[in-house]
Amino acid sequence: MRFDPDRPPEGTIRDWLDFRAENEAQRICHVFPEDGGTLNWSELRNGAADIAGRLAAMGIPKGASVALMMPNGRNAVLGLFGALYGGFRATMINLVAGAEAIGYALSHSRAAIVLVAESQRDLLDRALPRTDRPVIVTAGVDGFDWPGDGAAGAPHPHGPGDDALLMYTSGTTGRPKGVLHSHASLLAGGWTTSAAHGLSPGDRAMCVLPIYHINGLCVTIMGPLVSGGAAIVCERFSAGRFWTLCEEHRATWFSVVPTIISHLLHGEAAPDPATRARIRFGRSASSALAVEVQSAFEQRFGIPIVETMGLTETAAQILSNPLPPGLRKIGSPGRAIGNEVAIMDAGLRPLPPGTEGEICVRGPNVMRGYLDNPDATAAALTPDGWLRSGDLGRIDAEGYVFVTGRLKELIIKGGENIAPREIDEALYAHPDVIEAAAFARKCARYGERVEAAVALRPGSALTIADLARLCEDRLGRFKSPDVIHLMDELPKGPSGKIQRLRLADMTG
Repeated sequence: MRFDPDRPPEGTIRDWLDFRAENEAQRICHVFPEDGGTLNWSELRNGAADIAGRLAAMGIPKGASVALMMPNGRNAVLGLFGALYGGFRATMINLVAGAEAIGYALSHSRAAIVLVAESQRDLLDRALPRTDRPVIVTAGVDGFDWPGDGAAGAPHPHGPGDDALLMYTSGTTGRPKGVLHSHASLLAGGWTTSAAHGLSPGDRAMCVLPIYHINGLCVTIMGPLVSGGAAIVCERFSAGRFWTLCEEHRATWFSVVPTIISHLLHGEAAPDPATRARIRFGRSASSALAVEVQSAFEQRFGIPIVETMGLTETAAQILSNPLPPGLRKIGSPGRAIGNEVAIMDAGLRPLPPGTEGEICVRGPNVMRGYLDNPDATAAALTPDGWLRSGDLGRIDAEGYVFVTGRLKELIIKGGENIAPREIDEALYAHPDVIEAAAFARKCARYGERVEAAVALRPGSALTIADLARLCEDRLGRFKSPDVIHLMDELPKGPSGKIQRLRLADMTG
């Protein structure tokens, strides 16, 4: 049960939690800034075992979906580990998906029980039908309100290949797909993070992303389980309090998304010298980080940003830049660590370095498949284990991958493929641009035209004409946006990733 950077973890999450509790019982593993509380490994294991036993006593069978509808916090962490410890399938519900999507996830997953925060009961009631409702257990400040006499049963026996996690994709192009991970692939997700970033028991991760998203769950929850470190679990991101929380709780690294990096860069707050020196790195994932934003952040704060790339289907990380003093290639999410990555053509044949194709990944962190969706599983997973990411990119001679676009997001103007990222990068070159995203709009002349949405720094005098000239200077007229929309804030998913495919509807 010891972390080995060269070998994926063995066993189950229960095995790893038992190991931590038996060998490092009093070591703090989770800090909760909102209530000032903590959990050590013994408390976490005992709390998880109690929840697992209560679920078993209620007759919930092995592998059944235990749905969790909770924001980050003590109950969410205990509920997650309780479901995993008991041999159930932890089914993480996206709290910002809307009642219809939540109802679909609960129905499609055949959730036997829902563990729900008091703050989310109204949302749950809107999402569920009036009949055929699963068992509902509410969690408040004093913990879970279990029905009955509270008797506990025995957790179900299970192995590394059994279901551990069910998490639904965003569903921007149709019904959400339920991504299935085993104990083995979920642990491997924490392992790739730990190996890439050299995590140790002395590290403390600042967790501001929701753990009902794969990034927050695998990177900052599974990572410390595998490495023996700790997580500072914040209910949500706050630009005004971020550096203060890093100082108060002695964070040594953080995992965020590009929009958060941009908001921190443009905010007034800054870390004190001791915090600046203690934080080894910041980790960026979920979407491409603009070169100008990364460079400006590092120049202002003196904290290196390690760009990475991951998917729900791969338990988060597939690529990472090395830590300093290793070679970080700005503009690239890095190299494969703990898995294989290849660039393939439409016939799934590997392409040579420098050639654009689809980014594919194979390794221990790849999903089992999509729940009850064999066609989608077959389309995504090849017989020899390669997962098709849907992202376009190229790989250089040193193994660094450069993402050039997303197959579903390519703008095809007059027969020419335009990667939205090119336009994003041009817009982010101006220091007043906090958020930017290019997207396609159907048009009669070219089939599709280029448009973009932009959020500016408060008080900025920058105009649409200024932004248009910036793009034309960098990209030429053909690739530049035909229309630019100024917005207070761009739509984002649970991780903070801009939802590019929604913009055409929002600005039409």
